[in-house]
Amino acid sequence: MPETLEHAVKEVGTERPSAAAPAPPAPPLLELDGLTVKLGRRTVLDGLAASLRGRAIGLLGPNGAGKTTLLHTLLGFHLPSSGTARVLGHDVRTATREIRQLLGYMPENDAFIAGMSGVRFVRLMAELSGLPPEAALERAHEALFYVGLGEARYRPIGSYSLGMRQLAKLAQALVHGPRLLLLDEPTNGLDPPARARMLELVRDVRDAGEVAVLLSSHLLRDVELCCDEVVVIKNGRIAVTADLAAERASNRRFLELEIRGPQAPSVPVPDGAAAATPAGPGEVESEPLEAAFAAAAQGLGCEVAWSGRQRLKLVLPEGVEVADLYRLAAEREVQIRRLAFERTSLEDIFLSAMETRPRAGASREVPVGGL
Repeated sequence: MPETLEHAVKEVGTERPSAAAPAPPAPPLLELDGLTVKLGRRTVLDGLAASLRGRAIGLLGPNGAGKTTLLHTLLGFHLPSSGTARVLGHDVRTATREIRQLLGYMPENDAFIAGMSGVRFVRLMAELSGLPPEAALERAHEALFYVGLGEARYRPIGSYSLGMRQLAKLAQALVHGPRLLLLDEPTNGLDPPARARMLELVRDVRDAGEVAVLLSSHLLRDVELCCDEVVVIKNGRIAVTADLAAERASNRRFLELEIRGPQAPSVPVPDGAAAATPAGPGEVESEPLEAAFAAAAQGLGCEVAWSGRQRLKLVLPEGVEVADLYRLAAEREVQIRRLAFERTSLEDIFLSAMETRPRAGASREVPVGGL
């Protein structure tokens, strides 16, 4: 991000803490406190409740779930019928002006002024956000270069391709140095190269650490690539909230193993002798060496379950690593033929949410898959 844009981001809405007293804890990025929004007789948002602190929050849901209405409520376009929401500690009922100064908004639909060049349009948006004309022009050039439209900034926006118009909308959302960037379907209609470029820019804004991102989309992959926290909305209610960063870390502790002992020569088995460890009720029969490996893994504190004759599912406790499993296998002459980390994907979380019937205002944390 250009240096002056970064400087603007740091300045907007930031106060210098007193040197004598420790700074108070930062408020959540977004708090939803029983938020209900009715449009006419229709309840579009029904008792939303959540506290979100991620640097990049994904807002997922099918079309018509209420994602855009939530963004518009945060911007002050709709008043809550009951409950409220707070953006960086500011209440949407009482501090609309302060909130708008902290937000940058990239709408789903185009809202350009006919005949304007890219730089004139972005400059206008900067002035409407409160920047003086000279600073607004300078920032407009910087923002357009940042998103990759530097060479096309003097062309009329009407001559831009769809991908270029999306980038122009992103530039006007960033130009005034917001604290929170609201993105409504930013990759809608883009071809694969343009989509990849847009997602790269979103990740770059997120990783710079000065601007938080609230990304509304119905595309799971976009949210999974850019966000560390996700909220799934279904029929105007929160079906699921999930910490994707914690999910990814937890997934590294769930393993699937395929193991095999050494091939023994074919020898007749005497009457009454067991060639394999007999299986108990509901258990999978295993060979003695494989069973000894499973028992040794349990001795390390692992949770172990057989999923086939030579297949295991394990949960590694803290302090036990994959290298320890290979050591146990070598000591017991067992080969680890396959090792895979189980992974709870965002698709699993989303589909699970779509199958449930959430209560009004419910916020269900998704458990990481177990054995």
